[in-house]
Amino acid sequence: MKKKLFLWLIVFPLSLFLLVQLYFLVQIMWWINHNPSSTSFMRQQESVLQEKDPKFVLKHKWVSYSRISNHLKRAVIAAEDDGFSEHDGVDWEAMQKAFEKNKKKGKVVSGGSTITQQLAKNLFLSGERSYLRKGEELIITYMLEMCLDKERILEIYLNVVEWGVGVFGAEAASQHYYGISAANLSASQAARLGVMLPKPRFYDKNQGSAYLQKRTDLIMRRMNYAELP
Repeated sequence: MKKKLFLWLIVFPLSLFLLVQLYFLVQIMWWINHNPSSTSFMRQQESVLQEKDPKFVLKHKWVSYSRISNHLKRAVIAAEDDGFSEHDGVDWEAMQKAFEKNKKKGKVVSGGSTITQQLAKNLFLSGERSYLRKGEELIITYMLEMCLDKERILEIYLNVVEWGVGVFGAEAASQHYYGISAANLSASQAARLGVMLPKPRFYDKNQGSAYLQKRTDLIMRRMNYAELP
């Protein structure tokens, strides 16, 4: 009886957990040379939008790293994760600050996530904010950093990140906001897109935001110091 109880309470859950991690690892290894066609977050958003309009189709088109403006790469790093090229996937100092902020607020309001962590969440996880999800995010983050180089991580991130209501990836965002390809973005256009990332759906509907313009000017100044992988 005790042995069966041990199996149900410890061995089976642990085995299931390890199988899930193995699934994530195999997926990531496949993406070394293959591009993900969608992500968990993209599918969730598409489902939500199709509840309102069954014919809705996400705006998304994959483009190679070389076909994305260096301005946008620098803008995203400057706005989202200025230590991207140096850290091992996690900025522990930023996470500590986020933890203290969450403790003060009494709920999870900030994650202190790096680009790699955001990619981990987008690829596999839900948008739910919890410490359990954060733990899984960290495991996947280290898998990504172990299997992929920084350039590949940034390439995938720029192609799958949300940039508006039903708008995913640099190419779709460039076409949606400016009517041009991601390769032709100017520094100011790229900076504006970089600033939109924390709240893309909000800024999609509030493009005249004064804060958006003010923050864009700041990111433009920081872009010159952003190190590309």
